[in-house]
Amino acid sequence: MTQPINSVQPPQFSQLTIQGEDAEKFLQGQITVDVTKLGLSYQAAAISNLKGRIEFGFWIKKQDEKQYDIVISADCADALQAHLSKFGAFSKFETSASTPIYPCVLDGEPTFSHSESNEDVQKWMGTSIATGNYWIVANSQGEFQPQELRLHQRGGMDYDKGCYLGQEVIARIYFKSAPKAFLHYVESSDPKGHASVPAAGEKLGKVQVVNAIAIENGFRALVVARPEHLADNKLSILDLPDALQADVARPQ
Repeated sequence: MTQPINSVQPPQFSQLTIQGEDAEKFLQGQITVDVTKLGLSYQAAAISNLKGRIEFGFWIKKQDEKQYDIVISADCADALQAHLSKFGAFSKFETSASTPIYPCVLDGEPTFSHSESNEDVQKWMGTSIATGNYWIVANSQGEFQPQELRLHQRGGMDYDKGCYLGQEVIARIYFKSAPKAFLHYVESSDPKGHASVPAAGEKLGKVQVVNAIAIENGFRALVVARPEHLADNKLSILDLPDALQADVARPQ
């Protein structure tokens, strides 16, 4: 449902920690990124469902030996906890309770801080949308395939790491075809000031919204669509970073 500009709720995020003897092995069989290559910087990644669509989108880093920190939209945190408990029931690791973590922008990059005093949600949202740093919320779980969101162009997918949830579908799309619809950065304006901001996961005709933020007399958004369908909604295409301008298909 489209939301009036003045009612759009800013995102909130939670962090949880996974640590233990089997933490790396377990995560390697769950997430899209190669866990052995993670470092101290947050890396966008995902856990997909068996249909190859993102069930949990998050950022992950290796905080210490056998310890990984995950940041996820707060409204998905409990579901992720339940997922980890279900699939990790026979693995040796522990998952901490989720705690608040705050979006901020440091050196021009969207990231997170443990200090609420650093929080700058609107700046984080604007910078994230402009750089393709999407965030999955409860309303958009299971809606998007990782390649549609250009996750592979952000280092968040590894096609050589072996099996993980949804890997068969994801690999088939990558090696044998390509998404027809994919991530774009767009703007919509209404000179009369009647524009409203669409919700995450909302469909505008054949265009599906990932995230959106209000601007004067309109909104900017990350959307998944075929390029030819953007004009139907009078959406102006803005430039994503160079790394996300490449073709989403596998390089030949």
